[in-house]
Amino acid sequence: MERLSSERWCLDITEKGLVIPMEQEKNLRERQEQREHEILGKYASFADESRGRERTEPQCDIRTDYQRDRDRILHSKAFRRLKQKTQVFLAPEGDHYRTRMTHTLEVAQNARTIARALQLNEDLTEAIALGHDLGHTPFGHAGERALNRITKDLGGFRHNEQSVRVVERLEKDGRGLNLTWEVRDGILNHQTRLMPHTLEGKIVRLSDKIAYINHDIDDAIRAQILTEENIPLELRKTLGFSTRQRLNTLIHNIISNSVGKDDIIMSEEVEQAMIELRKFMFGHVYKNPVAKGEETKAKAMIEQLFFYYMEHIELLPEKYLHMRDAGETEQRIVCDYISGMTDQYAITKFSEYFMPQAWQVDGY
Repeated sequence: MERLSSERWCLDITEKGLVIPMEQEKNLRERQEQREHEILGKYASFADESRGRERTEPQCDIRTDYQRDRDRILHSKAFRRLKQKTQVFLAPEGDHYRTRMTHTLEVAQNARTIARALQLNEDLTEAIALGHDLGHTPFGHAGERALNRITKDLGGFRHNEQSVRVVERLEKDGRGLNLTWEVRDGILNHQTRLMPHTLEGKIVRLSDKIAYINHDIDDAIRAQILTEENIPLELRKTLGFSTRQRLNTLIHNIISNSVGKDDIIMSEEVEQAMIELRKFMFGHVYKNPVAKGEETKAKAMIEQLFFYYMEHIELLPEKYLHMRDAGETEQRIVCDYISGMTDQYAITKFSEYFMPQAWQVDGY
């Protein structure tokens, strides 16, 4: 019996020459979805079992829903702006300090390694990781604290919630990216005090901490704020004596303690050491007056920009004014606009509005 393929239909030709339609041929996306069920573990999130999107749309014939979400995030304006947003050190002049984008990429790399080892959905994991900080402000957490203080009557400002607002409301001129429920859940719940509903989201939640603790140590050493020997010896004995060793310890520990389980966990000893290392970083880097000496200026800049735009709302881009006309408060849209700025753009707008400009006509 000879089998011929006609576009998406498989045809069987019998010995008598009769053509009988067989099962519809699967497209590339459907084959990938089938392969997920064959190779991923039983606790994985499967793309064809997603809770779906807020707005129903035709599926891609090549990519799974989680792959499409990853691509949408990667091609978004908010993602591109991360390259000029502070991680820890404000507007550093050196070429090798982390930015919010390089932090995001390191989170994604750590998370993908763990997800693959645990036979979980690597595409979903990567999408959550790439999107988790899209709502971060200029000047890192200093900007976040400034907007949180100003918008108390709106419920405050938290970058994880703003990241969800970016993908649901702000991208694509108000249409949002229309991501799947699982990706949005992972983005919203990546902070320490929260917990995602999928194992892939839980991986990103831990990978975020692993990434920023270790690369912030590396940057602090580069900035001569810290030395490797300043880190308590007991913590180095448990986690490792270099960034490389610590990453290796933490990632291996998560994998070995989570294999075959419906949870993402670490051993008690290693988890406690990571918690103590994080506390050490808060005391010696994140609240260090040398490293954070410019934060007061950054927060003041954000606050002054906020109040200036509240008084001159017409200066906002047209898409934000459309949001006001659709019922959003002016406080909300000003907050959206400022939180989306890069460090340099915020400095540029502040200079434009508050710094005297030299007279440009020489008179001759």
